[in-house]
Amino acid sequence: MSHVRSMLQAHPKGDPGIDQEKLAACIAACFECSQTCTACADACLSEPMAGDLVTCISTDQDCADICLTTGRILTRLTGQNKDVVRMMLQACREACRACAQECEEHAEMHEHCRLCAEACRRCEAACDELISALG
Repeated sequence: MSHVRSMLQAHPKGDPGIDQEKLAACIAACFECSQTCTACADACLSEPMAGDLVTCISTDQDCADICLTTGRILTRLTGQNKDVVRMMLQACREACRACAQECEEHAEMHEHCRLCAEACRRCEAACDELISALG
């Protein structure tokens, strides 16, 4: 059992009315994607032609911030507003889609971009699954 899932189960509020497996998977994907996008932006800045990666760096940073915020909101079970959760998931999904597309353009030249695109696609899928679970 993942630590995220254990923490959700230990919450005194109990069942948040959202599929806990999908919720835990999405939280983990958001935090992983945030870290990966941050690392990718930093790696892009270290590339010899970093000026050619300005859009990638900016997209990475935006995606990292949106994923981090989404993961934090999903983690808070007290007084969750499903409309806000849905909007954040949609924003996160779109940020991940955009970042994945940008990183995929550089994936053959930069391994960090390939890895970032993969993390973004996983987070995009996890957001989609949780949106569907919300109904």
